[in-house]
Amino acid sequence: MRTGFIGLGAMGRPMALHVHRAGHELAVWARRPESLVDLPARICASPADLGRCCEVVFTVITSSPDVEGVALGKDGLSDGMAPGSVLVDCSTIAPESARRIAGRLAEKGIHFIDAPVSGGEQGAIDATLAIMAGGDATVLERVRPLLECLGKRIVHVGPNGAGQVAKACNQMIMVAAIEAAAEAMRLAAGAGVDCAKVRQALAGGSAASRVLDVMGERMVRRDFSAGIEARLHHKDFGLVLEAARRSGVPTPLAAVVAQQLNALMAQGWGRDDTSSLLRVLEQA
Repeated sequence: MRTGFIGLGAMGRPMALHVHRAGHELAVWARRPESLVDLPARICASPADLGRCCEVVFTVITSSPDVEGVALGKDGLSDGMAPGSVLVDCSTIAPESARRIAGRLAEKGIHFIDAPVSGGEQGAIDATLAIMAGGDATVLERVRPLLECLGKRIVHVGPNGAGQVAKACNQMIMVAAIEAAAEAMRLAAGAGVDCAKVRQALAGGSAASRVLDVMGERMVRRDFSAGIEARLHHKDFGLVLEAARRSGVPTPLAAVVAQQLNALMAQGWGRDDTSSLLRVLEQA
């Protein structure tokens, strides 16, 4: 297929390369031209220009306003994409933004799939991402061969916006687990017990998890360099709490975790790893 990518950062770049290696044509656009170095792709002058040459466009960018601007703004994708083409947004944005973008694109006959991903930078590199898709099932099947270049688990969750709801649920569970691991490591240290041994013991029991494996290890080694920048989880929890407010759903644990992320950001650790939640506890 003739594919395009916007958002060529830590995750978007390896995702684009996987699609290219699978034999699909690749076009790209970026606000920062330096991110396009060494990409085997046609470089486009604007999102609209990229849209004109693609059947399917992927966006992997940060926030709801960013995605809406690229999709619907001046010289945006909607100015170039043809009726019947598909925009697949792999960003993590608000469900209502996904629905709004889908509605506006539908007015021009353009399809939209919200397909946020989980697995982080390593999952993007290894093409093992979990993909949570919202949108029309028939359209999803059209782009499934491309998504299969990126991940091993592709689940159609429901209509537009449903993929973003699923991603919000993913973030709630994952970051709450990081906070729990941080509290456990802090308790162990406060009680004068070896954190590494505690983590080793927990890894063999019912508390075992990928979060304990990866984030617990970072906490033990005190390696807070960014795997996933904490500012992104802070942004995601803003989306979580807003979605809960709109739905009238109580999320007391998520609210506490959000406050811990606020405290992390206040310490200036937003570009460090989210395992820095341990350092927040150490400040108390």
